[in-house]
Amino acid sequence: MEKLNEADGMIFQTESQLKELGDKLSDDNKTAIEYALTELRMAHQSQDIPAIQKALDNINAAWKTATESMYAQGEQGQAQEAQPQGEAQGDNVQDVEYEEVK
Repeated sequence: MEKLNEADGMIFQTESQLKELGDKLSDDNKTAIEYALTELRMAHQSQDIPAIQKALDNINAAWKTATESMYAQGEQGQAQEAQPQGEAQGDNVQDVEYEEVK
């Protein structure tokens, strides 16, 4: 019964997150998640506990891959945005003395 509830919760979460993040996912990652979601729905419907566990593992792996990919793209985008435009910003560097307060 616990695995059925876990599967039910994962189905709901995945559907919600696909709606929210769908446009940010690559086609490959989105397809992998949708496939794993279908697999989980079928296992949940048949109440096959070993199949539910396998499907939960698969959907978690698909989400892990997708979020790592999104994170890497975000980091790459931030690094590009951080690049100085025009003149190098390193020309106006000043050393400032500071005192560490304890």
